[in-house]
Amino acid sequence: MSLLNLRAWMFGSLVLIIGLSTLFFTVILTYFGSFDIFYLGFMVFGFNIIQWLIAPYIINAMYGVKEISRSKMPKLYDMVERLSMKSGIDIPRVMIADLPIPNAFAYGSPISGNRIALTKGLLDTLEDEEVEAVVGHELGHLKHRDVQIMMFASILPAICYYVGYSLMYSSRYGDKDRVSGTAAIGLVSIMLYWALTMLSLKLSRLREFYADSHSVSIVEDGRRKLSEALAKIVTSTSKMRRFGRTSSFSSFKTLFITDPEKAVQDASSVVGQIGSDSDQRLVAEILAKKPTPLSSFLEIFSTHPNIVKRLQALKKM
Repeated sequence: MSLLNLRAWMFGSLVLIIGLSTLFFTVILTYFGSFDIFYLGFMVFGFNIIQWLIAPYIINAMYGVKEISRSKMPKLYDMVERLSMKSGIDIPRVMIADLPIPNAFAYGSPISGNRIALTKGLLDTLEDEEVEAVVGHELGHLKHRDVQIMMFASILPAICYYVGYSLMYSSRYGDKDRVSGTAAIGLVSIMLYWALTMLSLKLSRLREFYADSHSVSIVEDGRRKLSEALAKIVTSTSKMRRFGRTSSFSSFKTLFITDPEKAVQDASSVVGQIGSDSDQRLVAEILAKKPTPLSSFLEIFSTHPNIVKRLQALKKM
């Protein structure tokens, strides 16, 4: 997928989310002839905004994230500063997450400022050049404002969800002349919630490709470095999850560079033994395979692309 096509798909997905939501809310307004139903939507919107503002502090508490000083990790700080300048963005705060899995994420809000966090597992698993490619990917998320965009994209499905269940519940006790119509709109709202959720997941996967392309553009030999990093992250995480050495990360898994809960599935899409003595050979083994029909189907419900497709896309960049 070319960069131009990738941008077109992302734009189209976002437009479709907004368009379907606007059309549905217009139908509700016409049917009820008032703005009363939007009171609930306003509450959901406000709740999500508050959640976005305080989310960095929740993430810090959940994942044991702490800011690291330059004196303790000068090489990492220099790396972040250099790549931030190449990205044309302000230097984010550098954080370390007390997690055993190899991963990284970018997050922030107007209150906390932008941050990138690397897990202890990532620093123990990857070489410095691979960490550099991962940092480039996370800076891509900050440059593209993915945190804000995905927050906005998630609000609309949430509003449809709560409006739908509110209408279906109220149809039991409301005006008898409107019971069937109210229940029908409530059911359509729930269906729209699922449709918008699928579109939001699609948008999330596209933005992972977009962040990958940013890393390739600012990191020297970034295509090779990021490919090796992703291959090692997935295989290492899958081994840890098989032996029960990780906990659930479903709350904020959209933040991570790869989905920790999908690592075993991603690794299983590669038929054969993983664990080569060469990083490039590991990447080649994954690229030589095709995603299984099951993994391709399950990808529809995932926040991240299938690892095989992701490495194939990197190869073409």
